[in-house]
Amino acid sequence: MEPILKCNNLGKNYGSIHAVDGISFEVAPGRIVGLLGPNGSGKTTLIKMINGLLKPTRGEVLINGNRPGVESKKIISYLPDSNYLDPDMTFQSSVSLFKDFYEDFEEERAYEMLSRLGIDPKARFKTLSKGNKEKMQLILTMSRQAKLYVLDEPIAGVDPATRDYILQTIIGNYNPQASIIISTHLISDVEKILDDVLFLKNGQIVLYNSADAVRDANGKSVDEVFREVFACSAN
Repeated sequence: MEPILKCNNLGKNYGSIHAVDGISFEVAPGRIVGLLGPNGSGKTTLIKMINGLLKPTRGEVLINGNRPGVESKKIISYLPDSNYLDPDMTFQSSVSLFKDFYEDFEEERAYEMLSRLGIDPKARFKTLSKGNKEKMQLILTMSRQAKLYVLDEPIAGVDPATRDYILQTIIGNYNPQASIIISTHLISDVEKILDDVLFLKNGQIVLYNSADAVRDANGKSVDEVFREVFACSAN
């Protein structure tokens, strides 16, 4: 089976700084991959190259065999790590916008997910809490029938209840034949849903394996292994 994502000797430099340093890996269809690393490890830079928002200094990214561009954007559903919604927009107007941009966007599915929250679809985003804004952005992202979902820090800065909602929404609303990349440093919260884990440190891959293999090889949780690798366990 052909990989949905393939990176070959991929690198991105900012002057003398190697934000991503010549990494190579593949993601097979139907996998949920945790892109794990502390702040500054290169996760967001990698994600932006996958989405065609940054050009690599060297190497290449292939999404379903294509370099980032018009064709790849048709099959990638991307959730950035910052709020991208116009504060004066409503969920209703955002749905119309997504329908215009993406042929695979499912309006009925989006409203079904929203109905569980009890939020008025005509409420302006600027009137909503941070958690509800995060939920709405995720609903819009997960309402596409994409082949690759790329979620950059989807649970950062929100309360535990919102984290649970976000993870349940991810698991319950993606095409099982599609792949998901979840970037986070909150390992304990996402570990239970991950098929594979990729540890990124100083722009380099230090571990890429199935979550079960990591646990079996070390006799520890992925979170515990992560803390050892990045020397961030509590004193």
